[in-house]
Amino acid sequence: MGKTGVANLPLHSGKAPKWLFDRMVKLSRGIVDVILLEYGKDEFLKRISDPFWFQSLSCVLGFDCHSSGCTTVTCGALKEAIHPGEHGFAIAGGKGKASRKTIQQIEEIGETFGFTDSKIKELQYSSRMSAKVDSTAVQDSHTLYHHVFLFTEQGNWSVIQQGMRSDINYARRYHWLSGFDSFIVDPHNSIMGEKVDTVLDMTSKNSVSSQKTCVDLVCGHPRYLANDWASLIRLEDQTTLDEYNGSTTYSKHIVCLDMPRSINWNKMREIYEFQPKNYEELLSLRGVGPTTVRALALISDLIYDEKPSWKDPVKYSFAVGGKDGVPYPVDRKAMDESTALIQSGIERAKVGDTEKMHAIKRLKAFVSTDS
Repeated sequence: MGKTGVANLPLHSGKAPKWLFDRMVKLSRGIVDVILLEYGKDEFLKRISDPFWFQSLSCVLGFDCHSSGCTTVTCGALKEAIHPGEHGFAIAGGKGKASRKTIQQIEEIGETFGFTDSKIKELQYSSRMSAKVDSTAVQDSHTLYHHVFLFTEQGNWSVIQQGMRSDINYARRYHWLSGFDSFIVDPHNSIMGEKVDTVLDMTSKNSVSSQKTCVDLVCGHPRYLANDWASLIRLEDQTTLDEYNGSTTYSKHIVCLDMPRSINWNKMREIYEFQPKNYEELLSLRGVGPTTVRALALISDLIYDEKPSWKDPVKYSFAVGGKDGVPYPVDRKAMDESTALIQSGIERAKVGDTEKMHAIKRLKAFVSTDS
């Protein structure tokens, strides 16, 4: 998917009032029923992984379309509305503490779907890895606090997760859709958020060489890695690891200090003994966090000249666009298809005429305002 517009997701405190949330659940259930009946579960997964469609749905349900809460509240309403036994479809996880129940819920729902143990473990791995990628492999200054895992009785899945950047009070939403080739090479269906000047993206195709070097580094004896690290410290020009962000062209004379904080040598010995076969296996190991990934990337860059990508992988600033074409032209086809599908769902949903009328008005207002 390409970039097609801009919208902000400011962080707002508080929660949706019960009267609104109850109506969101009722209306979302009606819309989902129609979509599943007419188009099937896989199409719903595809749509929910489209930021514009998701944002349109949130607006239709009555929530503030330019708030970070549209992600958490809309997902919460959908989770309440969808019943696995009836729909053949389920949502696990949620915001904060609820996100930590995702793995358990996948197992419980997977058993009701009749999944094998290996299939349940595969889905749990997908949930963990999508979160690990967006918290560790993509370092964009946003801390994950919301994770939902949507999956069908056929085993196809989608992830919607969101991170916050508290210093500027903005959020970033990450959309995943199963069927991609690799967790470590351009895996996202889309990412929505404010563009960040410098992001360490170890999942970029431009980071593949750096990935291989990082694996070589940890598979070699830790003393070699320690020597590489020490060689940086001994150089004349010095900076801290945290200060290095790739925004400037650095030479091999750059020194990265603060070694104890940046590299857990006990963990490196454990990784060496494990001998990961590839970068995905390295990333999946418990205890391999952002500082380890960043430190290995810097050694790869500064010692071995295998540079990772420092380009923000955001694919959507937003998906509606502006009539003046700034920052990107409107994707009219995508917009028309999405709004038509949602409007059809509203009109055929088993809800009152007044609720239908208000929902359609919100949808029209959303489109006319942002297009």
